[in-house]
Amino acid sequence: MLNALAPHAEEIGLALLPRLVDEVETVFRGKRETVRLSLAALLARGHLLFEDIPGVGKTTLARALTAALGLEFRRVQFTSDLLPSDVLGVSVYNPRTHEFETRPGPIFTHVVLADEINRAPPRTQSGLLEAMQEGRVTIDDRSFDLPRPFLVMATQNPLEQHGTYPLPESQLDRFLMRLAIGYPDADEERLVLLRSAAGGDPVDSITPILDAARVLALQDRVEQVHAEPALVDYLMAMVQATRSDPRLRAGASTRGAIGLLRAARGYALVDGRDFLAPDDVRRLVIPCLAHRLLPAAAAAPGDAYDEAVTVLEEILHTVPVPV
Repeated sequence: MLNALAPHAEEIGLALLPRLVDEVETVFRGKRETVRLSLAALLARGHLLFEDIPGVGKTTLARALTAALGLEFRRVQFTSDLLPSDVLGVSVYNPRTHEFETRPGPIFTHVVLADEINRAPPRTQSGLLEAMQEGRVTIDDRSFDLPRPFLVMATQNPLEQHGTYPLPESQLDRFLMRLAIGYPDADEERLVLLRSAAGGDPVDSITPILDAARVLALQDRVEQVHAEPALVDYLMAMVQATRSDPRLRAGASTRGAIGLLRAARGYALVDGRDFLAPDDVRRLVIPCLAHRLLPAAAAAPGDAYDEAVTVLEEILHTVPVPV
């Protein structure tokens, strides 16, 4: 379907996207759709929240995707004593020059893995989320632009909540998508086991497919993905349905609707198209909206998400698809 794209598609890397997904899959096996969704989030200038048990490959995905994109990567382990300055940076007095010098924190990179973000205190979480929203950080009244492109891949463990600071709904709303990886199937897991027995870091074998300049060009291209008015109305009908459902205390926000449209456009681009299809919107509804909804009866965060997914699945079945 690449013939639907502009003649200079190769120049900005559109034709390389399937190859990039293939390259990531050489290391992060059996989860091609997760790779495609992660790439769509990056192209849509969004950020990702992974809520899954430890050991299913979240760090591997982040490192492999960054390597294939030709970008820089840093991982920050969030802990209960982590300060905002540990993430953003700090000004330090230099006695030789009698001046304060700014030392950038690990957030000054292209892809940041914020591991177990809910273990950090709210002030540190807020510092990271502000940087995600604004694309810059403030250190001692001075603003610094973050590198571009910029992607935060945050993780949470849904099973272990002791000593954590759950993200409030207003901060969850900052993430474009919430994803879960899950276990690989038996055949793929067997290949992973055999490869691990050989030793070495498999991410080192990944060949960069893109670079920062091409990723930025692809992000600009997302805006040009054509969306028929009927498809925008279809998207809005589902958003409106979340706001009127009696099982929800709060439906999707306007930011959520904008994010869903951008993510669907990014997903279409990953699929090699410069136009939006109904399936793009349908595929992104749950990843983009479920974590933004507030069910009326859920007692625990995990129950709230499951209830939100149930409501969205029913909405997907009841709102007519444009033809």
